[in-house]
Amino acid sequence: MIRIAAAAAATVLFSGALFAAAPAFAAAGASGTIQLNSSVAQTCTVAVTDAGATLNILSGSSNVAVGSVVENCNDGAGYTITVASANNGTLKSSATGAQAVSYTTSYDGTNGSGASFAVTRSSAQFNKTSNVSVTVPANAQAIAGSYADTLTITIAGK
Repeated sequence: MIRIAAAAAATVLFSGALFAAAPAFAAAGASGTIQLNSSVAQTCTVAVTDAGATLNILSGSSNVAVGSVVENCNDGAGYTITVASANNGTLKSSATGAQAVSYTTSYDGTNGSGASFAVTRSSAQFNKTSNVSVTVPANAQAIAGSYADTLTITIAGK
């Protein structure tokens, strides 16, 4: 019997030693914080598809689809699309005696002419497709030759 009591006492002493060696628990109500940070860069892109359309200067062309643009911009304040003409809104020819032919461009329903015009978006957009069309008034006295201009579509976040 003495052995059993001694063994029990040793177990109690051993258990107490385990608890004494364990780290103390935090006091109630104590806390710590971890700060999480991240950032997202502004990304605005356009993908322009040229429709390969031909305009008729002699009899005129009305709202001819000349291309489409897929807009992507993650600026929450929105962005601006600028449509710029290399020839100040005219079709030009190098043919002798040819005069430049003015035209009007429509971008997603907004009309513009001349060197450039802008379309403003008020929020971020993703995969927004916009159509580009051109109207050329009839000019039955146009000189023979090839006429051309280049439209450049630019996107910029606010």
